[in-house]
Amino acid sequence: MSGREELWRALQRGDVDRRTFLYAGAVGGLSLLPRRGLAFADEPSSGGLIVREKEPVNLEFPFAKLDSFLTPNELFYVRDHFTAAKLEAMTWKLTVTGAVEKPLELTYDQVLALPSRTTAITLECAGNGRMYLEPKAKGVQWELGAVSTAEWTGVPLATLLDKAGVKKNAVDVVLEGADTGEPKNDPKPVGKVHFLRGLPLAKALKPEVLLAYKMNGAVLPALHGFPLRVVVGGWYGMASVKWLHRIVVTDKPFHGYEQTTDYSIWEQRDGLPTMVPLTEIDVKSSIARPTAGETIAADKPYRVHGAAWAGESEIAKVEVSTDGSKKWTETKLLGKAQPLTWRLWEYNWKAPQTGKQTLLVRASDKRGRTQPLERDPNRRAYMINHLLPTEVEVK
Repeated sequence: MSGREELWRALQRGDVDRRTFLYAGAVGGLSLLPRRGLAFADEPSSGGLIVREKEPVNLEFPFAKLDSFLTPNELFYVRDHFTAAKLEAMTWKLTVTGAVEKPLELTYDQVLALPSRTTAITLECAGNGRMYLEPKAKGVQWELGAVSTAEWTGVPLATLLDKAGVKKNAVDVVLEGADTGEPKNDPKPVGKVHFLRGLPLAKALKPEVLLAYKMNGAVLPALHGFPLRVVVGGWYGMASVKWLHRIVVTDKPFHGYEQTTDYSIWEQRDGLPTMVPLTEIDVKSSIARPTAGETIAADKPYRVHGAAWAGESEIAKVEVSTDGSKKWTETKLLGKAQPLTWRLWEYNWKAPQTGKQTLLVRASDKRGRTQPLERDPNRRAYMINHLLPTEVEVK
């Protein structure tokens, strides 16, 4: 397909608006346009994603279709908190204010002109697996597929902070999206607010925190935050703010709604229950195939496979049990280890007997963390990484 045809189809699908369609061809060249993309919120089932909510749009990657290291854009999970923002590249601006020496205001093409880097990063929603919690928890009822991996291209956040000159008393970097809405849970601020999340300055300055404008080599799709989104490697997805339009550097710790009322958990510190904001992804693995209830032929090889990830750490091993956790066998890790991404794995299984069989998978990382057998209730409806059984029928 020619670049012109590709651009035209993107416009017809709704991946870009008419003004952005003209602008992208003018300043970015046809090569910047998406080869594939998700539809806008009025077509949430496009591309085979599982619809969890229509408004705001929440779409799940069908984890059973996992067959490659990178998730195609049209299958990458979508997590919205408010109605998706529809922004135009020609009028969009990014501001950097607060505890900085030189406040900035940048246009889209000025951002594109800055030094960039491309890297693969896995994102996981903090509520991934919530459907399996008992008792049932509030929130989007994700199964296994609120996790995906893409190759992101963008400007390190540290580049902009360096350009603005962060003051010595700076503490946090607050990232504000253009999407707005009314929070659901109390306590909450009055009226509509922007979705925003703060990062400690030390994390914000790390190279794995990108302001991304391309996803898997294509212009960032609308539902993934066009024209610019944050990608925070190693942390749960709520930190990767979409439709970024403002950065505020603060001289005090930021205690916004999305890291106090929501996206926070209880921890015991010095023997005291303390609420802390969610940050790093915990070690986790999931089985893509077989799926729950799948029928498998006895005494014939079956490829059990899936993925495992460990936030800022690295997967050391993945083990499978086919007898409900009595015995564990190490799987084969596929490909090369890459920081901040999942690791695919496989295990060739020959079921020795017929009837119902229970499979489990657990991952361990290089810090010595291993997935727990039971759920920690202090994690509320987040960080769901306890072992989940997959029951199959062997015939």
